[in-house]
Amino acid sequence: MSTFPARAVVDLDAIAGNVAHLATLAPRSEVMAVVKADAYGHGLVPSALAAQAGGATWLGVAQLAEALTLRAQGVTGRILTWIYAPGAPLEGALAAGLDLSVGARWALEEVVAAARASDRTARVHLKVDTGLARGGMFLTEWTQVLAEAMVAQAEGLIEVVGVWSHLASAEDVTSPVTQAQLEVFTEAVARAEAAGARLEVRHLANSAATLVNPAMHFDLVRPGLAVFGLSPVPGRTPTDLGLTPAMRLEAEIMLVKDAPAGQGVSYGHTYTTTRDTVLADIPLGYADGIPRHASGVGPFQVGGRRLTIAGRVCMDQVVLDLGRGARERAGDVAVLFGPGGDGEPTAQDWADAVGTISYEIVTRLGSRVPRVYVGTAGRAAQELAEQERAW
Repeated sequence: MSTFPARAVVDLDAIAGNVAHLATLAPRSEVMAVVKADAYGHGLVPSALAAQAGGATWLGVAQLAEALTLRAQGVTGRILTWIYAPGAPLEGALAAGLDLSVGARWALEEVVAAARASDRTARVHLKVDTGLARGGMFLTEWTQVLAEAMVAQAEGLIEVVGVWSHLASAEDVTSPVTQAQLEVFTEAVARAEAAGARLEVRHLANSAATLVNPAMHFDLVRPGLAVFGLSPVPGRTPTDLGLTPAMRLEAEIMLVKDAPAGQGVSYGHTYTTTRDTVLADIPLGYADGIPRHASGVGPFQVGGRRLTIAGRVCMDQVVLDLGRGARERAGDVAVLFGPGGDGEPTAQDWADAVGTISYEIVTRLGSRVPRVYVGTAGRAAQELAEQERAW
């Protein structure tokens, strides 16, 4: 049992249900649940298993280390990984049965070398930069590397199984940038097929495109944030989109004490009480992922009412002004965010308060905050999490 006085309660059934809902929106496509960044802070292995329970036939992770961890923990099925640097242990990746993105000429060369050294055929997804100007190759170079990939495929060293790209503003279906990216992607697919690639999957749609732009669905959709029930579409709530947020972050009040009017609170005394009041000390701080920019604005729910952080966020603690006559005691629960159904703040409320996006709020949650898994989906995930805590 954890002694840490706070927890992130993760509903595995919500994750499974979100995946199932996303699948209904793209009925002719498979679903890749993207579980990068420790599953957006929700826990890599438990979330992956819950996503598979909801119908995900693929998993996606950014870092090669994440993909190897999934395999080491017994997670089966197709897994794509796309971030690695020169010299990465690609022979181990092939031994683990991973699909690899190739977004540069050097990457193709190293994948081919690993395939030759390990006597395994590498499954490759060629990444075209359709306009995000980040990972992948612009179409001219991509076409040149495609030709080189087909030579390696003829030798039996690789199999080009996918073509893929990332969108810059998928939530805006009327954006000329989005339309231009779709056109470039469609051209890349046509060139791959003309070159003789036996494509299993063509994938472009992230969470937003999965939700609002069927033209982007192709053979495989690649939702990430939406798997965890948060909205990638500005102005539309998870409820609007049929999603259920999977995480609730809560902490036990550590200390309650009376404070007089005129008392400065926390470092720098940026907050001063205006009347006799009651202060509460909450044992979470920026070491746990609470943004320091949330000083004075971060929302909480205590005793059914909304409060904001009094003064600066500290490394391990924040203070709340409970008000005159507050009846809370040490051990009572303060909620930072959750689905919102009980009136608690949401991850989006926190994002709005500090001027960021909900993605950052959940993914920055520190590793020392225990994840507690509830729900029937991915029961094996709960057992793995308990084993990890025991270690």
